[in-house]
Amino acid sequence: MSRSGYTLPVFACAAAVAALHWLNDRQSLTLASVDLIEPAQIAEIPIEQVAGLSESIVLAIARSDPGDNLDLTKNTPIWALVEWREQGDDAVIIKGGEGIGRQLNADDKPAIYAYAQRLLQENLQRMLAPGEKITVTIILPEGRSLAVRTSNSAFGVVEGLSLLGTTGISQPLSTPDQLAVFRAELQNKASRFESLVFCIGENGLDLARKLGINPEQLVKTANWLGPMLVEADVLGVREILLFGYHGKLMKLAGGIFHTHHYLADGRREILAAHCAIAGLKLPDIQAVFNSATAEAALTYLKSLDAATGSDWVNQVYSAIAETIDVRSQEYIQSHSQKGTGTTVCGSILFDRDRKIIVKSKTAGLLMGKLC
Repeated sequence: MSRSGYTLPVFACAAAVAALHWLNDRQSLTLASVDLIEPAQIAEIPIEQVAGLSESIVLAIARSDPGDNLDLTKNTPIWALVEWREQGDDAVIIKGGEGIGRQLNADDKPAIYAYAQRLLQENLQRMLAPGEKITVTIILPEGRSLAVRTSNSAFGVVEGLSLLGTTGISQPLSTPDQLAVFRAELQNKASRFESLVFCIGENGLDLARKLGINPEQLVKTANWLGPMLVEADVLGVREILLFGYHGKLMKLAGGIFHTHHYLADGRREILAAHCAIAGLKLPDIQAVFNSATAEAALTYLKSLDAATGSDWVNQVYSAIAETIDVRSQEYIQSHSQKGTGTTVCGSILFDRDRKIIVKSKTAGLLMGKLC
């Protein structure tokens, strides 16, 4: 049985709780109690160190434990610097220090999202007497170096990691136990619908809903696209719309059907190959291949279109989408021993701004039925 852990905001909150406890009582905690709020339960989080830097400033350190998950933040130290403050109206002010990413699309605000804000605010305010005010600075010493191994920059978060999540529990999304959860959801929806929409993550689910697709036909797959496609065929699903961020979904065009970056990548090779087939010049193919991220490669192609009046983005990504459709159906046919192997697949790829880049021909037909 796989072990769940806690999301990064929980450890940030635990460190802040330990630091504020020292400010109040001059005692170091070895375990900090955090009300997770979502779900409604208390977590006891180990605290590695607490250091009073002055009478009014304390640093406390926790360490990330996401459970049995392929998570690059495993064992990452999280620091919370808490200091008394006299000015301002807010009892708790939360800041992002070194290693916390900046949101380029939100005036460079620290990437400390709603759940993390709520978790810190509610847990810390309970510990303050009326009139007391603190500033909390969350620091991830390894955040900047870890961020280069994520797709954060593709979604406008730079120079660090995000305190992201909607719950305190970190489910092992990349383990067989989590696949069983996704399969159970698929089995339920396949019994009611012949057409389903597979979304790798929350961005796809959110955009699909906004486009008017029935939420009951949406199925989250995480990185398990291959097994989920085969399962759908076995269950008699006739049509599947693959809906995802281009940096993830394009992996299918290279025959990669488990999309976690720990297991396989190939995005730049896939993009460069399709650029070559489309007829781009060698320097442009090299620029695409050497782009730091798939989003950077897309930006380069857009700039090329703008400068030359060409249509490379549409040509390259249309070819990728059609290849995804073909390889998905080939994957089903070669792996589905109990199914029909006739499930039809269409694909839609969107960018970091959640704007659709391209729909395959089959996807266009499926969207007409789903919306």
